[in-house]
Amino acid sequence: MPSNKTTAPDFLPDPPSSDAFDNADGFDPSAAFEMPGNIAPAYDAQSPGAPLPPPAMIAEELPPFALDNDDIMPTTAPVMDAEEPISRINGVDQPVPRITIRGFCERPDTAALINQAASDRRLSRAHVQTELGGLPAAIEYFHDENTPNLIIIESGMRGPALFEQLEELANVCDAGTKVVLIGAANDIGLYRELMRRGISEYLVPPLNPLQLIHAVADIFIDPEQPFAGKVTAFIGAKGGVGASTIAHNTAWEISRVGEMETTIMDMDLSFGTVGLDFNQDGGRHLGDALDDPSRVDDVFMERLMTRCSEKLSLFTAPATLDREWELDPAACETVIAQVRAGTPHVILDLPHIWSPWVKNTLFAADDVVIVASPDLASLRNAKNLYDLVQAKRPNDAPAKIVINQYGMPKRPEIPIKDFADALGVEPVLVLPFEPQLFGQAANNGQMISEIKADAKCAEGFSFLAAQISGREMVTTRPSFVARLFGRG
Repeated sequence: MPSNKTTAPDFLPDPPSSDAFDNADGFDPSAAFEMPGNIAPAYDAQSPGAPLPPPAMIAEELPPFALDNDDIMPTTAPVMDAEEPISRINGVDQPVPRITIRGFCERPDTAALINQAASDRRLSRAHVQTELGGLPAAIEYFHDENTPNLIIIESGMRGPALFEQLEELANVCDAGTKVVLIGAANDIGLYRELMRRGISEYLVPPLNPLQLIHAVADIFIDPEQPFAGKVTAFIGAKGGVGASTIAHNTAWEISRVGEMETTIMDMDLSFGTVGLDFNQDGGRHLGDALDDPSRVDDVFMERLMTRCSEKLSLFTAPATLDREWELDPAACETVIAQVRAGTPHVILDLPHIWSPWVKNTLFAADDVVIVASPDLASLRNAKNLYDLVQAKRPNDAPAKIVINQYGMPKRPEIPIKDFADALGVEPVLVLPFEPQLFGQAANNGQMISEIKADAKCAEGFSFLAAQISGREMVTTRPSFVARLFGRG
Protein backbone atom coordinates (compact mmCIF):
# COMPACT_ATOMS: atom_id res chain seq x y z
CA MET A 1 0.00 0.00 0.00
CA PRO A 2 1.50 3.40 -0.92
CA SER A 3 2.28 5.79 1.91
CA ASN A 4 -0.13 8.61 2.62
CA LYS A 5 2.60 10.71 4.25
CA THR A 6 3.80 13.81 2.43
CA THR A 7 6.52 15.06 4.77
CA ALA A 8 9.60 13.08 5.70
CA PRO A 9 10.28 12.62 9.40
CA ASP A 10 13.38 13.93 11.10
CA PHE A 11 15.18 10.59 11.17
CA LEU A 12 16.84 8.29 8.66
CA PRO A 13 18.35 10.62 6.02
CA ASP A 14 19.99 9.14 2.96
CA PRO A 15 23.14 7.28 4.06
CA PRO A 16 26.45 8.70 2.82
CA SER A 17 29.12 6.57 1.25
CA SER A 18 31.01 4.20 3.48
CA ASP A 19 34.12 6.42 3.16
CA ALA A 20 32.37 9.05 5.23
CA PHE A 21 32.43 6.91 8.36
CA ASP A 22 35.02 6.69 11.04
CA ASN A 23 35.99 3.04 10.95
CA ALA A 24 38.17 3.18 14.02
CA ASP A 25 35.60 1.12 15.87
CA GLY A 26 35.38 -1.44 13.08
CA PHE A 27 31.86 -0.54 12.01
CA ASP A 28 30.94 -0.18 8.35
CA PRO A 29 27.20 0.36 7.73
CA SER A 30 27.55 -0.75 4.14
CA ALA A 31 28.75 -4.18 5.25
CA ALA A 32 26.36 -6.95 6.18
CA PHE A 33 26.13 -7.89 9.84
CA GLU A 34 26.62 -11.48 10.81
CA MET A 35 23.26 -12.73 11.94
CA PRO A 36 22.71 -15.30 14.67
CA GLY A 37 23.26 -18.84 13.41
CA ASN A 38 19.64 -19.92 13.50
CA ILE A 39 18.50 -16.82 11.61
CA ALA A 40 21.18 -16.28 8.98
CA PRO A 41 19.89 -18.94 6.55
CA ALA A 42 16.50 -17.24 6.49
CA TYR A 43 17.90 -13.95 5.23
CA ASP A 44 20.50 -13.39 2.54
CA ALA A 45 22.16 -9.98 2.95
CA GLN A 46 22.99 -9.97 -0.75
CA SER A 47 19.33 -10.48 -1.68
CA PRO A 48 17.33 -7.62 -0.18
CA GLY A 49 14.13 -9.05 -1.59
CA ALA A 50 14.47 -12.27 0.37
CA PRO A 51 11.85 -12.85 3.04
CA LEU A 52 12.76 -11.82 6.57
CA PRO A 53 12.59 -14.28 9.42
CA PRO A 54 9.47 -13.95 11.56
CA PRO A 55 9.70 -11.46 14.48
CA ALA A 56 9.30 -14.24 17.04
CA MET A 57 12.35 -16.01 15.60
CA ILE A 58 14.41 -12.81 15.68
CA ALA A 59 13.24 -12.02 19.20
CA GLU A 60 14.83 -15.22 20.45
CA GLU A 61 18.22 -13.59 19.85
CA LEU A 62 17.47 -10.47 21.91
CA PRO A 63 19.20 -10.26 25.31
CA PRO A 64 17.03 -11.24 28.27
CA PHE A 65 14.92 -8.69 30.10
CA ALA A 66 14.88 -8.07 33.83
CA LEU A 67 11.81 -6.26 35.11
CA ASP A 68 12.88 -6.20 38.75
CA ASN A 69 14.77 -3.00 39.51
CA ASP A 70 16.61 -4.69 42.37
CA ASP A 71 18.04 -7.42 40.14
CA ILE A 72 20.07 -5.30 37.76
CA MET A 73 21.69 -1.98 37.19
CA PRO A 74 20.46 -0.11 34.10
CA THR A 75 22.69 -0.68 31.08
CA THR A 76 22.88 0.88 27.65
CA ALA A 77 24.96 0.44 24.54
CA PRO A 78 28.56 1.35 25.51
CA VAL A 79 28.52 4.80 24.01
CA MET A 80 29.05 7.22 26.85
CA ASP A 81 29.60 7.24 30.58
CA ALA A 82 26.79 9.59 31.60
CA GLU A 83 26.68 10.06 35.36
CA GLU A 84 23.18 11.50 35.28
CA PRO A 85 20.40 11.46 32.70
CA ILE A 86 19.84 14.83 31.05
CA SER A 87 16.31 14.83 32.42
CA ARG A 88 17.60 14.56 35.98
CA ILE A 89 18.33 18.13 37.03
CA ASN A 90 19.88 18.80 40.44
CA GLY A 91 19.25 15.13 41.21
CA VAL A 92 15.53 15.53 40.53
CA ASP A 93 13.76 13.57 37.79
CA GLN A 94 11.64 15.72 35.51
CA PRO A 95 8.16 14.57 34.44
CA VAL A 96 7.61 13.98 30.73
CA PRO A 97 5.21 16.45 29.05
CA ARG A 98 1.87 15.45 27.52
CA ILE A 99 2.95 13.29 24.59
CA THR A 100 1.70 10.18 22.82
CA ILE A 101 3.85 7.05 22.76
CA ARG A 102 3.27 3.90 20.74
CA GLY A 103 5.32 0.76 21.35
CA PHE A 104 5.73 -2.13 18.89
CA CYS A 105 7.42 -5.04 20.61
CA GLU A 106 8.62 -8.49 19.61
CA ARG A 107 8.28 -9.95 23.10
CA PRO A 108 5.57 -9.71 25.77
CA ASP A 109 8.28 -8.90 28.32
CA THR A 110 9.12 -5.73 26.43
CA ALA A 111 5.49 -4.66 26.28
CA ALA A 112 5.23 -5.32 30.02
CA LEU A 113 8.31 -3.15 30.60
CA ILE A 114 6.83 -0.24 28.62
CA ASN A 115 3.49 -0.55 30.41
CA GLN A 116 5.26 -0.64 33.76
CA ALA A 117 7.16 2.52 32.84
CA ALA A 118 3.91 4.14 31.70
CA SER A 119 2.47 3.76 35.21
CA ASP A 120 5.34 5.73 36.73
CA ARG A 121 4.67 9.28 37.98
CA ARG A 122 7.19 10.71 35.51
CA LEU A 123 5.10 9.43 32.57
CA SER A 124 1.71 10.18 34.14
CA ARG A 125 0.94 12.84 31.54
CA ALA A 126 1.91 10.69 28.55
CA HIS A 127 -0.55 8.51 26.64
CA VAL A 128 1.10 5.14 26.06
CA GLN A 129 -0.06 2.16 23.99
CA THR A 130 1.80 -1.06 23.18
CA GLU A 131 1.30 -4.02 20.87
CA LEU A 132 3.31 -6.92 19.53
CA GLY A 133 4.72 -7.25 16.03
CA GLY A 134 7.90 -5.16 16.07
CA LEU A 135 9.02 -3.13 13.07
CA PRO A 136 6.79 -4.84 10.47
CA ALA A 137 3.69 -4.16 12.56
CA ALA A 138 4.68 -0.50 13.00
CA ILE A 139 5.21 -0.03 9.26
CA GLU A 140 1.87 -1.58 8.43
CA TYR A 141 0.00 0.35 11.13
CA PHE A 142 1.32 3.79 10.21
CA HIS A 143 0.51 3.42 6.52
CA ASP A 144 -2.98 4.65 7.41
CA GLU A 145 -2.52 6.29 10.81
CA ASN A 146 -0.81 9.45 11.98
CA THR A 147 2.33 8.77 13.98
CA PRO A 148 2.60 9.72 17.67
CA ASN A 149 5.25 11.91 19.26
CA LEU A 150 7.36 8.84 20.02
CA ILE A 151 7.56 5.32 18.61
CA ILE A 152 9.35 2.65 20.65
CA ILE A 153 10.45 -0.25 18.45
CA GLU A 154 11.91 -3.57 19.50
CA SER A 155 13.83 -5.41 16.82
CA GLY A 156 16.23 -8.32 16.88
CA MET A 157 17.31 -7.68 13.28
CA ARG A 158 20.80 -6.54 12.38
CA GLY A 159 22.63 -5.00 9.44
CA PRO A 160 20.91 -4.18 6.12
CA ALA A 161 17.67 -5.84 7.19
CA LEU A 162 17.35 -3.45 10.10
CA PHE A 163 18.23 -0.34 8.10
CA GLU A 164 15.87 -1.28 5.25
CA GLN A 165 12.92 -1.62 7.58
CA LEU A 166 13.80 1.57 9.44
CA GLU A 167 13.76 3.38 6.09
CA GLU A 168 10.32 1.91 5.39
CA LEU A 169 9.17 3.19 8.76
CA ALA A 170 10.57 6.63 7.96
CA ASN A 171 8.53 6.74 4.77
CA VAL A 172 5.25 6.34 6.67
CA CYS A 173 6.07 8.62 9.62
CA ASP A 174 5.03 12.24 10.13
CA ALA A 175 7.60 14.99 10.51
CA GLY A 176 8.84 15.41 14.07
CA THR A 177 8.25 11.82 15.14
CA LYS A 178 10.96 10.48 17.45
CA VAL A 179 12.05 6.84 17.53
CA VAL A 180 13.61 4.79 20.33
CA LEU A 181 14.99 1.45 19.19
CA ILE A 182 15.43 -1.53 21.51
CA GLY A 183 17.84 -3.88 19.76
CA ALA A 184 20.19 -6.80 20.12
CA ALA A 185 23.69 -5.63 19.12
CA ASN A 186 25.65 -3.94 21.91
CA ASP A 187 27.87 -2.19 19.35
CA ILE A 188 29.12 1.38 19.50
CA GLY A 189 29.43 1.57 15.72
CA LEU A 190 25.82 0.56 15.25
CA TYR A 191 24.79 3.11 17.87
CA ARG A 192 26.62 5.92 16.07
CA GLU A 193 25.11 5.01 12.73
CA LEU A 194 21.60 4.88 14.19
CA MET A 195 22.13 8.28 15.84
CA ARG A 196 23.46 9.69 12.56
CA ARG A 197 20.34 8.47 10.81
CA GLY A 198 18.13 10.27 13.32
CA ILE A 199 17.15 7.56 15.77
CA SER A 200 16.69 9.33 19.09
CA GLU A 201 17.96 6.55 21.36
CA TYR A 202 19.18 2.97 21.09
CA LEU A 203 18.83 0.66 24.09
CA VAL A 204 20.02 -2.88 24.67
CA PRO A 205 18.47 -5.20 27.29
CA PRO A 206 18.55 -5.91 30.13
CA LEU A 207 16.46 -2.83 30.88
CA ASN A 208 14.43 -1.60 33.80
CA PRO A 209 11.52 0.87 33.71
CA LEU A 210 13.52 3.78 35.10
CA GLN A 211 16.10 3.53 32.32
CA LEU A 212 13.37 3.63 29.69
CA ILE A 213 11.73 6.59 31.47
CA HIS A 214 15.00 8.51 31.47
CA ALA A 215 15.51 7.75 27.78
CA VAL A 216 12.07 9.17 26.94
CA ALA A 217 12.50 12.17 29.24
CA ASP A 218 15.89 13.02 27.77
CA ILE A 219 14.24 13.37 24.37
CA PHE A 220 11.34 15.57 25.44
CA ILE A 221 12.48 17.61 28.46
CA ASP A 222 12.91 21.24 27.47
CA PRO A 223 16.63 22.13 27.66
CA GLU A 224 15.65 25.80 27.99
CA GLN A 225 14.32 25.05 31.49
CA PRO A 226 17.54 24.01 33.22
CA PHE A 227 16.24 23.98 36.78
CA ALA A 228 13.69 22.17 38.88
CA GLY A 229 13.46 21.86 42.63
CA LYS A 230 12.79 18.76 44.70
CA VAL A 231 9.22 18.36 45.98
CA THR A 232 8.72 16.62 49.33
CA ALA A 233 5.17 15.92 50.51
CA PHE A 234 4.35 15.59 54.22
CA ILE A 235 1.11 13.89 55.25
CA GLY A 236 -0.21 12.67 58.59
CA ALA A 237 -1.40 9.10 59.10
CA LYS A 238 -4.24 10.62 61.10
CA GLY A 239 -5.24 14.04 62.37
CA GLY A 240 -3.29 15.59 65.21
CA VAL A 241 -0.01 13.69 64.76
CA GLY A 242 1.94 16.86 64.04
CA ALA A 243 2.69 16.44 60.33
CA SER A 244 2.44 20.19 59.68
CA THR A 245 4.72 21.05 62.60
CA ILE A 246 7.31 18.55 61.40
CA ALA A 247 7.08 19.80 57.80
CA HIS A 248 7.57 23.42 58.87
CA ASN A 249 10.49 22.70 61.21
CA THR A 250 12.19 20.51 58.62
CA ALA A 251 11.85 23.22 55.96
CA TRP A 252 13.28 25.73 58.43
CA GLU A 253 16.33 23.52 59.01
CA ILE A 254 16.90 23.03 55.26
CA SER A 255 16.85 26.79 54.73
CA ARG A 256 18.77 27.78 57.87
CA VAL A 257 21.36 25.05 58.46
CA GLY A 258 21.53 23.77 54.89
CA GLU A 259 21.45 27.35 53.55
CA MET A 260 19.24 26.32 50.62
CA GLU A 261 16.30 28.20 49.18
CA THR A 262 13.16 26.49 50.44
CA THR A 263 9.44 27.10 49.94
CA ILE A 264 6.58 25.76 52.05
CA MET A 265 3.21 25.35 50.34
CA ASP A 266 0.36 25.03 52.83
CA MET A 267 -2.13 22.87 50.95
CA ASP A 268 -4.61 22.70 53.85
CA LEU A 269 -6.58 25.68 52.60
CA SER A 270 -9.26 25.59 55.31
CA PHE A 271 -7.18 24.88 58.42
CA GLY A 272 -3.55 25.49 57.43
CA THR A 273 -1.16 26.72 60.12
CA VAL A 274 1.99 27.78 58.27
CA GLY A 275 1.10 31.46 58.75
CA LEU A 276 0.64 30.96 62.49
CA ASP A 277 3.74 28.81 62.94
CA PHE A 278 5.95 31.47 61.37
CA ASN A 279 3.98 34.45 62.70
CA GLN A 280 3.24 35.61 59.15
CA ASP A 281 -0.10 36.96 58.01
CA GLY A 282 0.08 37.46 54.27
CA GLY A 283 -2.79 39.25 52.59
CA ARG A 284 -2.88 36.90 49.63
CA HIS A 285 -2.61 33.15 49.72
CA LEU A 286 -2.12 29.92 47.79
CA GLY A 287 -5.84 29.60 47.13
CA ASP A 288 -5.65 32.54 44.70
CA ALA A 289 -3.27 30.57 42.48
CA LEU A 290 -5.21 27.32 42.72
CA ASP A 291 -8.42 29.14 41.85
CA ASP A 292 -7.05 30.32 38.50
CA PRO A 293 -3.94 28.40 37.43
CA SER A 294 -4.06 30.05 34.00
CA ARG A 295 -2.75 33.24 35.66
CA VAL A 296 0.21 31.49 37.24
CA ASP A 297 3.58 32.89 36.27
CA ASP A 298 6.67 34.12 38.10
CA VAL A 299 5.26 37.59 38.76
CA PHE A 300 1.90 36.33 40.03
CA MET A 301 3.49 33.75 42.34
CA GLU A 302 5.91 36.35 43.69
CA ARG A 303 2.95 38.48 44.73
CA LEU A 304 1.37 35.57 46.61
CA MET A 305 4.55 34.48 48.35
CA THR A 306 5.55 35.61 51.83
CA ARG A 307 9.28 35.93 52.43
CA CYS A 308 9.90 34.55 55.92
CA SER A 309 13.69 34.69 55.98
CA GLU A 310 16.55 35.11 53.55
CA LYS A 311 16.15 31.56 52.25
CA LEU A 312 12.63 30.54 53.32
CA SER A 313 9.40 31.51 51.55
CA LEU A 314 5.81 30.66 52.40
CA PHE A 315 2.62 30.15 50.47
CA THR A 316 0.06 30.47 53.23
CA ALA A 317 -3.44 29.03 53.29
CA PRO A 318 -6.52 31.28 53.53
CA ALA A 319 -7.49 29.33 56.69
CA THR A 320 -11.11 30.47 56.57
CA LEU A 321 -14.37 28.55 56.27
CA ASP A 322 -16.00 31.00 53.84
CA ARG A 323 -15.94 28.40 51.10
CA GLU A 324 -15.34 24.74 50.42
CA TRP A 325 -12.19 24.05 48.46
CA GLU A 326 -12.60 21.37 45.80
CA LEU A 327 -9.26 21.49 44.05
CA ASP A 328 -8.55 20.32 40.53
CA PRO A 329 -5.57 17.89 40.41
CA ALA A 330 -4.37 19.57 37.20
CA ALA A 331 -4.46 22.99 38.89
CA CYS A 332 -2.35 21.68 41.77
CA GLU A 333 0.12 20.17 39.32
CA THR A 334 0.42 23.48 37.44
CA VAL A 335 1.00 25.59 40.54
CA ILE A 336 3.50 23.17 42.11
CA ALA A 337 5.42 22.98 38.82
CA GLN A 338 5.66 26.77 38.74
CA VAL A 339 6.99 26.91 42.31
CA ARG A 340 9.55 24.14 41.81
CA ALA A 341 10.84 25.90 38.71
CA GLY A 342 12.34 28.59 40.97
CA THR A 343 13.09 26.88 44.30
CA PRO A 344 15.58 24.08 45.08
CA HIS A 345 13.35 22.58 47.79
CA VAL A 346 9.55 22.65 47.92
CA ILE A 347 7.84 21.30 51.05
CA LEU A 348 4.16 20.39 50.61
CA ASP A 349 2.09 20.42 53.80
CA LEU A 350 -0.83 18.18 52.78
CA PRO A 351 -4.09 17.99 54.77
CA HIS A 352 -5.32 14.75 56.32
CA ILE A 353 -8.02 14.12 53.74
CA TRP A 354 -8.27 11.63 50.89
CA SER A 355 -9.35 13.13 47.59
CA PRO A 356 -8.17 12.94 43.96
CA TRP A 357 -5.97 16.03 44.21
CA VAL A 358 -4.31 14.84 47.45
CA LYS A 359 -3.61 11.41 45.95
CA ASN A 360 -2.22 12.84 42.71
CA THR A 361 -0.07 15.36 44.56
CA LEU A 362 1.26 12.73 46.95
CA PHE A 363 2.15 10.24 44.20
CA ALA A 364 3.77 12.93 42.03
CA ALA A 365 6.14 14.16 44.76
CA ASP A 366 9.83 13.33 44.59
CA ASP A 367 9.85 12.30 48.24
CA VAL A 368 7.07 11.38 50.69
CA VAL A 369 7.12 11.66 54.48
CA ILE A 370 4.36 9.93 56.49
CA VAL A 371 3.98 11.12 60.08
CA ALA A 372 2.37 8.82 62.65
CA SER A 373 1.97 8.50 66.40
CA PRO A 374 2.61 5.16 68.19
CA ASP A 375 -1.01 3.98 68.36
CA LEU A 376 -3.11 1.44 66.52
CA ALA A 377 -5.04 3.84 64.26
CA SER A 378 -1.82 5.51 63.13
CA LEU A 379 -0.21 2.12 62.50
CA ARG A 380 -3.10 0.96 60.34
CA ASN A 381 -3.27 4.21 58.34
CA ALA A 382 0.50 4.51 58.00
CA LYS A 383 0.70 0.93 56.72
CA ASN A 384 -2.03 1.60 54.14
CA LEU A 385 -0.38 4.84 53.02
CA TYR A 386 3.10 3.34 52.89
CA ASP A 387 2.02 0.33 50.84
CA LEU A 388 -0.04 2.43 48.44
CA VAL A 389 2.74 4.97 47.88
CA GLN A 390 5.21 2.16 47.25
CA ALA A 391 2.83 0.47 44.79
CA LYS A 392 2.18 3.71 42.89
CA ARG A 393 5.84 4.76 42.84
CA PRO A 394 7.73 1.48 42.22
CA ASN A 395 10.74 3.26 40.74
CA ASP A 396 11.15 5.72 43.61
CA ALA A 397 12.55 5.49 47.11
CA PRO A 398 9.99 4.27 49.68
CA ALA A 399 8.17 6.81 51.80
CA LYS A 400 9.93 7.93 54.97
CA ILE A 401 8.16 7.17 58.23
CA VAL A 402 8.38 9.58 61.16
CA ILE A 403 6.90 8.66 64.55
CA ASN A 404 5.96 11.71 66.61
CA GLN A 405 4.83 12.23 70.22
CA TYR A 406 6.57 9.10 71.49
CA GLY A 407 6.46 8.61 75.25
CA MET A 408 3.25 10.47 76.05
CA PRO A 409 2.49 9.91 79.79
CA LYS A 410 -0.45 7.66 80.68
CA ARG A 411 -1.10 6.76 77.02
CA PRO A 412 -0.81 3.11 76.02
CA GLU A 413 1.64 3.00 73.11
CA ILE A 414 2.86 0.44 70.62
CA PRO A 415 6.61 -0.10 71.17
CA ILE A 416 8.67 1.31 68.31
CA LYS A 417 10.14 -2.08 67.39
CA ASP A 418 6.68 -3.63 67.22
CA PHE A 419 5.42 -0.65 65.20
CA ALA A 420 8.29 -1.07 62.73
CA ASP A 421 7.79 -4.84 62.47
CA ALA A 422 4.09 -4.42 61.69
CA LEU A 423 4.79 -1.65 59.22
CA GLY A 424 7.57 -3.57 57.50
CA VAL A 425 10.02 -0.67 57.64
CA GLU A 426 11.95 1.17 60.33
CA PRO A 427 11.07 4.83 60.91
CA VAL A 428 13.75 7.30 59.87
CA LEU A 429 13.02 9.43 62.92
CA VAL A 430 11.29 9.12 66.30
CA LEU A 431 10.45 12.37 68.08
CA PRO A 432 9.73 12.38 71.81
CA PHE A 433 6.61 13.94 73.32
CA GLU A 434 7.58 17.43 74.50
CA PRO A 435 4.34 19.43 74.83
CA GLN A 436 5.84 22.41 76.65
CA LEU A 437 8.53 23.01 74.03
CA PHE A 438 6.18 22.57 71.08
CA GLY A 439 3.44 24.59 72.72
CA GLN A 440 5.78 27.50 73.40
CA ALA A 441 7.07 27.44 69.82
CA ALA A 442 3.52 27.40 68.41
CA ASN A 443 2.33 30.25 70.62
CA ASN A 444 5.38 32.38 69.77
CA GLY A 445 5.28 31.67 66.05
CA GLN A 446 8.80 30.19 66.21
CA MET A 447 10.56 26.99 65.28
CA ILE A 448 11.88 24.48 67.81
CA SER A 449 15.53 25.30 67.17
CA GLU A 450 14.80 28.98 67.86
CA ILE A 451 13.39 28.10 71.28
CA LYS A 452 15.92 25.43 72.28
CA ALA A 453 18.64 24.67 69.76
CA ASP A 454 20.02 21.69 71.72
CA ALA A 455 16.67 19.93 72.14
CA LYS A 456 16.39 16.34 70.94
CA CYS A 457 13.58 17.40 68.59
CA ALA A 458 15.73 20.13 67.06
CA GLU A 459 18.41 17.52 66.41
CA GLY A 460 15.77 15.27 64.86
CA PHE A 461 14.56 17.98 62.48
CA SER A 462 18.13 18.65 61.42
CA PHE A 463 18.61 14.92 60.76
CA LEU A 464 15.40 14.72 58.68
CA ALA A 465 16.40 17.86 56.76
CA ALA A 466 19.68 16.17 55.84
CA GLN A 467 17.81 13.05 54.69
CA ILE A 468 15.57 15.12 52.41
CA SER A 469 18.04 17.66 51.09
CA GLY A 470 21.05 15.37 50.75
CA ARG A 471 23.18 17.99 52.45
CA GLU A 472 25.03 17.18 55.65
CA MET A 473 23.64 19.05 58.64
CA VAL A 474 25.47 19.70 61.89
CA THR A 475 24.58 16.81 64.20
CA THR A 476 26.83 15.51 66.96
CA ARG A 477 24.68 12.73 68.44
CA PRO A 478 23.13 9.65 66.82
CA SER A 479 19.45 9.94 66.00
CA PHE A 480 16.88 8.76 68.52
CA VAL A 481 15.66 6.01 66.19
CA ALA A 482 19.21 4.72 65.77
CA ARG A 483 19.59 4.39 69.55
CA LEU A 484 16.21 2.64 69.78
CA PHE A 485 17.35 0.00 67.29
CA GLY A 486 20.78 -0.38 68.91
CA ARG A 487 22.79 1.33 66.17
CA GLY A 488 23.75 4.52 68.03
